[in-house]
Amino acid sequence: MNAAWTGIAVAALIVLLLLMMSVKIVPEYERGVIFRLGRIIGAKGPGLFFIIPVVDRLVRVSLRTVTMDIPPQDVITKDNVTVRVNAVTYFNVVDPNRSVVAIEDHVKGTSQIAQTTLRSILGQVDLDELLVNRDEINQRLQQIIDEVTNPWGVKVTLVEVKDVELPEAMRRAMARQAEAERDRRAKVIHAKGEFEAAETLADAAVRLEGHPAAMHLRILSTMSEISSERNSTLIFPLPMEVLRLVDMLSQSGGRPAGLAAERQAGESG
Repeated sequence: MNAAWTGIAVAALIVLLLLMMSVKIVPEYERGVIFRLGRIIGAKGPGLFFIIPVVDRLVRVSLRTVTMDIPPQDVITKDNVTVRVNAVTYFNVVDPNRSVVAIEDHVKGTSQIAQTTLRSILGQVDLDELLVNRDEINQRLQQIIDEVTNPWGVKVTLVEVKDVELPEAMRRAMARQAEAERDRRAKVIHAKGEFEAAETLADAAVRLEGHPAAMHLRILSTMSEISSERNSTLIFPLPMEVLRLVDMLSQSGGRPAGLAAERQAGESG
């Protein structure tokens, strides 16, 4: 009797064990790829489903986006500058069946192809393009890596170049270049300011020459500004007519303009 009960207990335990082995629960972010006697029959999940113990084998595949750092790579750019670049790539599985059958380890495979593509693409661009057109380079990297990983059932959604480490000598050269560029801009701006100031002064001189009274008012205004300060400056106003007379005498050799004209007429007669 005891032997019979023992057999029943063992059989029930075996049935319970097989039942536990056949029941599978897959969360929302996973899929279960089932192989039956070595042949793939498809992916199941999420939720609760049953498999045949011993006959079926379940391989879990995560569908969540994987954030993977690309290790720093020493790259020689097109203009023969050695830089150290690291990047990050985002990818996820879109076809669980192919991600299991087509490649042994899709995460490792994506990492390796991302490293080689990063060195290849950055070796085809100049340093200035790498520093300025980073968005275009990121798009090229994403397209090339995605084309390679597509047969594996892996979708590369984004590739970003995080950091570009330059040699110290190149940093100093770029700093000198930036300083020279700023000096050039400062000189150009200063020259433009001098040019505009000269044009304004020329226009003001033309206007004052056409209106002598305005010149007198400007002189009086300047005198008022000087006298408002506490200083010992002495001002001797000199009429503009005196300056014009001196100018005329200097042009006629020290004689009044009328006498010079008469002398020239007598000499010609």
